Amino acid sequence: MKKLIYSSIFCLSLASCDVLHTVAKDVLSIPTTEEAAGGLKDALKQGFSKGTDLLSMRGAFGKNNLIKILLPEEAQTVANKLSDIGMEKQVNSVIEKLNEGAEDAVGTAKPIFVSAITNMSFTDAMGILTGGKGSATKYLKETTTNSLIASFSPKIKSSLDQVGVTRNWSDLVNTYNMIPFIKKMNPDLNAHVTEKALFTLFNKVEEEENKIRENPILRSTDLMKKAFAYADTQIKK
Repeated sequence: MKKLIYSSIFCLSLASCDVLHTVAKDVLSIPTTEEAAGGLKDALKQGFSKGTDLLSMRGAFGKNNLIKILLPEEAQTVANKLSDIGMEKQVNSVIEKLNEGAEDAVGTAKPIFVSAITNMSFTDAMGILTGGKGSATKYLKETTTNSLIASFSPKIKSSLDQVGVTRNWSDLVNTYNMIPFIKKMNPDLNAHVTEKALFTLFNKVEEEENKIRENPILRSTDLMKKAFAYADTQIKK
């Protein structure tokens, strides 16, 4: 009888231990707000660092036909006419400088992203962490776009100025716009390149973010592993 009682107690103890272990494991798997924020910030830094490093390399835009920046669609007519009269080399030089300007501009993005992440609230971090694919990139778009435009503009202008694009193109377009009954063109190539560069940059950052969400192997810090393991259980697939 005593053996039966002891056996029952032993079994109950083991069962209790298993339950406690499971509960403890569940509790430990839930990150604190600070851990969630830290893991998300690590992931963002990893994502935008890789994105900006790749896109700021010389030739990253110009030698990749998928993201190469061309003249605005409405400007292509003018470019075609210039090429027809023997100025194709000059047109290609302009396009080359458009892309070099974008590459130089992207290199200025890192400190702006770092500032946005540093100032992220714990509430924002938890919401972004469990918000699913692209949530972190959306936050960066909302908080950094204006600063990035201000940072990109002088870099792009400097590149365009090297071949006299800023002045000569503006003069050419303004003259073209004086022709009656035509659709007016925006002479601001700087704004065009900035828009294209930002679009490509955020796409790349989102791609890196989603890789981290989808592939645990890419979670390179302990905080990232803990935070995103929890996020995996909260996000509806």
